Order: sequence, then C-alpha cells, then structure tokens
Amino acid sequence: MWNNYQALNLLSRTLFTLVAIMILYAIGLQLIKPPFFPIKEINIHIVDGAKKDAKELLNITREQIEQLTKHDIKGNFISVNLTEVREAFVKLPWVRDAKVKREWPHGLNVTLEEHQALAYWGSHALVNTYGEVFRVTVDRDLPVFTGPKEASAPEVAQRYRRFSKILAPLQQSIVQINLTPRYAWRIQLNTGTVLELGRDETEERLVRYVSVYNHSIARFNQEGPLAYVDLRYPNGFAIRVPEVMQHVPRKSGSKRET
Repeated sequence: MWNNYQALNLLSRTLFTLVAIMILYAIGLQLIKPPFFPIKEINIHIVDGAKKDAKELLNITREQIEQLTKHDIKGNFISVNLTEVREAFVKLPWVRDAKVKREWPHGLNVTLEEHQALAYWGSHALVNTYGEVFRVTVDRDLPVFTGPKEASAPEVAQRYRRFSKILAPLQQSIVQINLTPRYAWRIQLNTGTVLELGRDETEERLVRYVSVYNHSIARFNQEGPLAYVDLRYPNGFAIRVPEVMQHVPRKSGSKRET
C-alpha cells in the first residue's frame, strides 16, 4: 500500500477533508455561542383581533416585554430557539398569539396579537372576540356570559352578537347572557328586564319581542322597567312587573322550556 501513490493520495485527501470538517465544526460551535452574533434589537409588531396593524399595545406593558426579553431569550442570533421565545410571549396574560422571526443580522421580529375582551365568563375569567376564555385580572364594564362549561363560550359569544343586533332598534343592550345546563337561553338587559328565550326559535322569539315592544310591551314600563318577560309562549308573552317580583319568587323552571 505504501508504494501505491494513488491510494496514499486518496488517504491524504480524505484525512485532510476530515480535519477540515472538524475544524469548521469546532469554529461553528464557537460562532453560535455568545458573544458572537448577539441579538441587538427586538422589534415588536402589534396586530388587533382582525389581524390588522395596531399602533400600540393596549394591555401588554413595555415592562412585561423588557422582563421577558431579559430573562427568557437565551443565545444569540443563530442559536436562539424561536419556539421557546414564542411560548414565552404567549404566556403573557393578554397575549392571544405570537409569531417570532429572525431579522438579519442581529434582530428578532415579534408579532403580537392581544386578546380583545368581549365579556366576563362568570366571575373568574374573560371571553375574547373569538369566544375563547382567558384569565386576567381586570375591572371593566363588560357583559357577563355564563354557561354549563367553558367549551360553550364560543356559542354564547355568537348568540350574544345575534341577540344584540336584534335588540339594536330598541336601543337595549345585553348585560348578561346565560346558557343553562338544559341549553335554554336567558338574557338580562341594561334596563334590568330578564328575557326568557328557551331552547328553540330563540331569535324568532326575540324578533317578535322587538316588533311588538313599542305598541304593546312598552306600556307596562310606565311605572318602571319590567322585571321579567317570558317569550316561550307561541302566541304571546308572560310579563312580571317589579312589584310582583318582590313577592313572587322567580321560578323559571315552573314553565316548561321549549
């Protein structure tokens, strides 16, 4: 073999290539570590619930972002784990979604979408405009949604929008909407009136309420807002005035939900 010049040349080239690869590998390992290629800037881009550009953060503070970038972004431009950075941003209370990309040569672009609060979910959480439940501490004047489980929040949010649109001509708004375990709907208006809609034909019943309100139901409001209107009857309504409600306990189960 040692007299075979071709074999020796092949062996030497192979060894040289292996040594070169090892050297480049070692250099690469050093380059992906600080202080080489440090991350010098993090650009925060904000979008709203409709995925449109927003000018500024509404609920996420700059202090929260600074703390996150200081403690949760590890490595340099090459070695930083973008998935871990995204997960860190998503853990911020008001962040619904985050996208993180590298920007050569030393930056990160972070796109944040904030939760847009639509209502309270019971007394312990909020519902965003997608019907998703999230938990933050907040003191705002928002309607209250309740339901048999959190998974029903998207349906409650959808019905809230539909019912609100139907009530708009009366300039009445919903302050509370409840989906019962039997999947019957009950709403409380800003006037204090509770509307019992039942399980079926709920929108049709509410449309009928709006259509006859001004020339029928409104006349009962002369002494003050109605306490309760049961819309589950096929050809009429059951109405309770506040004085009656003070003496007769409200038993929605006493009438059959249809």
